[in-house]
Amino acid sequence: MTTPKRLTIACAIAATVLMLGGCGKKQVGPYTSKAGSNMPEGKSIDYSNGRGTITEELGPSEESLDSAPLNGENVGSLGFAGDKNSDEYKQTYGRSSMEMQPVYFDFDQATIRGDQIQRIEHNADYLKTNPNQNVLVEGNCDDRGTNEYNLALGERRAQNAKNYLIELGVEEYRIRTISYGEERPLFTGQSDFDFSQNRRDDFILE
Repeated sequence: MTTPKRLTIACAIAATVLMLGGCGKKQVGPYTSKAGSNMPEGKSIDYSNGRGTITEELGPSEESLDSAPLNGENVGSLGFAGDKNSDEYKQTYGRSSMEMQPVYFDFDQATIRGDQIQRIEHNADYLKTNPNQNVLVEGNCDDRGTNEYNLALGERRAQNAKNYLIELGVEEYRIRTISYGEERPLFTGQSDFDFSQNRRDDFILE
C-alpha cells in the first residue's frame, strides 16, 4: 500500500472518531419551577397591594398527596374520542377549556400544591402567548362541610390561582373568579377518588 493511500485511510479513521465523539448524549438537568423557589406549597408570596397570599392555610390535610390518584397525567393528549362525559376526559380536563389544565387541592386547603405548579405555569404560558384570551377561574369543593363554608373555600381557591397567574405575568384584568363550592361536582360518588377530583379549580377561556 502506498504512503498516500495510508495517509488517506488514517485521516478518514481520525475524522470518524471525532464525529462519533461529538454525538454523545447531553446531560439534561431536572425540571425546576420557572417561578422560583418561593412558589411551592408552604412558601408564601408577600402581596403588599392587598391581593392576598397564595398559601392561605385552612387546616391540616387529611389525605396525603400519595392518596390521590393523580390527576390528568396525560394532559394534552386525547387518548379518548373527546367525549366530555367520559371519566377519562373529566380526569384530564375537569371542566377546563382543552387548552388549559385544572388545578387540584388537598382537603380543606386553598394552597396551590407543589405538584400542581407545573399545571398553573402551563396555563399562564398559554395566556401570555394568547393575549386576546381572558380566563374565568372556577373554584370547586367536595361536598363535605356546609354550603356556605364550601362557597368561601372555593372562592379562596379561585382567588389563589388568580394571584398565582398574576405573579407569573398574566394581567389582572384578564382573570375573573367564581366559586361554585360543592354545587357542581364532577364525580358524584363518595370515594376518596371522587372527592379528590372535585377539589379543583377549572380554567375557562373567554
